[in-house]
This record gives sequence, structure tokens and C-alpha cells, in this order.
Amino acid sequence: MNISVKFLGAAGEVTGSKYLLRVDDFNLLVDCGLFQGRKQLRDLNWDEFPVDIASINAVIITHAHLDHTGYLPRLFRNGYRGPVYCTTATADLMNLILLDSARLQMEEARYAKKKGYADHENPEPLYTDDDVTPIAEHIRSFKFEETVPIAENIEARFYNAGHILGAAIVELIITGETQTKKIVFSGDLGRYNDPILFPPHAIEEADILFVESTYGNRAIKQTDREDILKVMNEAFDRDGNVIVPAFSIGRTQTLLMYLKNVLTSKEIPSVTVIVDSPMAIAATAFYRQHKDYHKLNGVDLDEDESFMTLRKNLVVSRTPEESKKINDISHACVIIAGNGMMTGGRVVHHLFNRLPDPHNVILIPGYQAEGSRGRQLQNGAETVKIFGHDIPANAKVFTINGLSAHADKDELLRWLDGFKKPPKQTFLIHGEAESANALKEALEARGWNATVPYYLENVELFKNI
Repeated sequence: MNISVKFLGAAGEVTGSKYLLRVDDFNLLVDCGLFQGRKQLRDLNWDEFPVDIASINAVIITHAHLDHTGYLPRLFRNGYRGPVYCTTATADLMNLILLDSARLQMEEARYAKKKGYADHENPEPLYTDDDVTPIAEHIRSFKFEETVPIAENIEARFYNAGHILGAAIVELIITGETQTKKIVFSGDLGRYNDPILFPPHAIEEADILFVESTYGNRAIKQTDREDILKVMNEAFDRDGNVIVPAFSIGRTQTLLMYLKNVLTSKEIPSVTVIVDSPMAIAATAFYRQHKDYHKLNGVDLDEDESFMTLRKNLVVSRTPEESKKINDISHACVIIAGNGMMTGGRVVHHLFNRLPDPHNVILIPGYQAEGSRGRQLQNGAETVKIFGHDIPANAKVFTINGLSAHADKDELLRWLDGFKKPPKQTFLIHGEAESANALKEALEARGWNATVPYYLENVELFKNI
């Protein structure tokens, strides 16, 4: 038996996670993510898929975020009809996220055509909701630590990764004629002190390891609570708005818990909190359904719309019409909308309307990929392009460190130190070159054999086992 891997994404980059594991003639695609960020990367989503889709036998998903699942509808659009393995919580969230992604792409294509700012005369979405619908009947979902039969000689197990609800570390056991090998994909690892999710499961051994390196070059010093409150209260004193671009699953729930606490303690005035994300509202119901995956209790997850016990302060916006009405609100408020990197979604419309106003604050609570609007704002851009227009970036931009759902360098090394001995080979994936190489150096100093792969690289892992 021969085993090899081909890196189809998130190699030297943070987005587009896709890894094709070839076990003799069986092809297993681990993650099926969308490229996000700079245009050069996004264009890859439109290119012909690098391998024959008909040759893929199965897909296994670590978690529901678009950079790990967002290409699945395109895969199905182009003929894939094999199984898709994931955790039970990921199955629910993934359907929600992919339908939302399709809807947003359809809306944005229509808007681009109407406003005439697209590169093409008739802009089309990458996929539609009709491409998402067939996926459901191919989902095979499992709980953490259940044995997942993939093929006659391949089985998998999911372990808690602590990144978002249902996020998993994937352990693959491959049985050859003379040897058995264990291959581990970390997925995206979460924090050890997350207020909602349990810490990442410790893995003690692997022959081959694929580990994320998003923050492989930095330890995250948590932003001081007083600094966050100062920035928010200064905006409210000016009757300005606080716009928070946040991923609908995980980050939004954490932010709402934080806002509940500072409103209750009266550390900020009794402002309106607007959640302009149907997906975030729907996702909270899954926290109720999948209680084994998190630390929250019934008080934190009210059955009514005022989830996270915000009650009188909370306004939820489901429809595009309700979202547009937010433009009429000029007084002090907090607007939470996706997506988290400001590359798409409803937050883009709020930026279009509110970024030019110096009374407002853009509060960034998480990692911003290279080329994203969020990274441009963090880097001090004077303007950002939105809907074909150069929009002045006059609002104050403030980044909250410590709310990221990704493990930082110290936490990555803490998880890696859980291995009894170094794997035969470790691949540093899902990280920009600087962060991946920094983690590589740290591991090499510990005596590990570590590599930063490149896009479309093919590596032989085992021969004649």
C-alpha cells in the first residue's frame, strides 16, 4: 500500500483548506474550503479543480467554517456525489453556512450587475442554493470519538478541537498489508480558556501530522478590558456606532456574552445591540441541540429570540429589508454582522454606510487574512474598495486581541507537547508563510521533522506498507 498527499489549499495561506490523501486508489479529500482574501486567491475558486473530481471517493470535514467547507457546493455542482463525513454539530452548522454563502453570492452577483461594478457583463455566483441542496443526503455525521468507517482499510475518529461548535481533530487509522499508520489533521485548534467551548483534545501519537499555524508566529496578549470599554464608550459619547464584523458561529455568541456582562454591570450605557445575521440567530439554536459540545447552560441560551439573556437591548435582523432599516439608525448602538473578515456579507453594507464617519468605531474581534478588508483597515488604509467605490476609512479601527477562536503560538506548542514523541513528519498548514515558518523553526528546535508545504505540492508519505 502507498500513501501520498496533495496540497490543494491552505498551504502557505490561511484559507482554502483542501488536502487530497491518496491511499492506493482511494482518494480522500480532507476539508473542502473556499479561498478568501486577496483577489489572486479568490480567483482560484473559479479555476478548474486541480484533480479529477470523479476520482474523489470521500470527503471528510474538520469544521463548518467556509474556508474549510465553502467549496463543497462547487464540488457537487461539478458532479461529486460521494459521502461527506463530519461531526453531528458540524453537519447542522455546515448546511446553515453553505446556504447562507450561496444566498449571499447570489445577492452580490445581482447587486454587482445592477450597479455595474463587476468585471463581467453578467456576473454569476460561484454556486447557488440549488448546489447546496444535494449535499444533505450525502452527509454521514458522528459524535466525538465514535469510529467512522471510511473504506475497508481506513477508519477515522473525531476529537474535540475547541475552535467552533463541533470542530474536530481528525484521526485516520490506515491499515496496510504489514503496518498500520495513524495520520492526524488538527483542523483549526481553539483556545484553552474559551468561555464557551472545551479545550482541544490531547493527541499523544501520530505517524504523520498536519497542524494549523494561523498564529504560529505570535503569542496573543489579551486586550485589556478597560481599553475595550474606553473605545466603546468614547463612540457612544459621540453618539457614534460600534460596528463589529464577526463570524456568525462562535465569535458572535462570545461577543453577545461579553456585551450581556458589560450591560448588566452598567460599564457601557444601555445601548441597542443589533445582530444583523440570520445565520447567527439560527446557529444559536444548534447550541441548544448539541449541549455536549460546549459549556453553556440554559440561562445562557434562552428559548426566545433574546438569546444570551440580552433581552430588552437586543434587536435581531433576519430579512434584507430589516437589514436595510438599520441604515436609518444613527444613534449609539452596536451592530454585529458577518462576515468576520469583511470580505462579504451584510457587514460590507454597514461599512459602506458607516466607515466614512469618524464618530464610529470598527471593532475587529479576530484574525484578518492577508488581502481582506479587515487586514487593510488594520494596516491603516485610508480607503477601502466597496461595491466598486473607494470608501474613506475615517472611523476608528480597534482590534480586540484574545477573542480569536484560534490557538496562539504558545497554545499550539502546548498542544503539540502532548505528543509522546514527534511524528515522523509534521506539515505546517493553514498559515501564512511567516507564521508557518515560525512554528516550523520552533518545532525543529524541539527535534521535530517539520515542513511548510506549497500549493499543489505532492508528497509521498508511505510506500509498500
